[in-house]
Amino acid sequence: MKTLLLFVATALAEIIGCYLPYLWLRKAGSAWLLLPAAIALAAFVWLLTLHPTASGRVYAAYGGVYVTVAIGWLWIVDAVRPTRWDLLGALLCVCGMLVIMLSPRPV
Repeated sequence: MKTLLLFVATALAEIIGCYLPYLWLRKAGSAWLLLPAAIALAAFVWLLTLHPTASGRVYAAYGGVYVTVAIGWLWIVDAVRPTRWDLLGALLCVCGMLVIMLSPRPV
């Protein structure tokens, strides 16, 4: 559960770090949005270092959680209801993440 929460926090930091410059560039937001964006991206990088396994495995598994959090962002922030295909894709990504993270490891 701790690892899952860490993945979700990592995904939110990355999405926020990318969304704020998007607001600046595409929605005529203030350039001041770049400061919290940089902080969020720095937090994203730091959070990646806290994951308890090899970095390549973390990056691979993180992708599944990222996709799922992004679909939630689509619904909550962008106010676009996900389609059943969006949800199915997110479910498949989470299944892939679980295979990567929960598979037996050689000792």
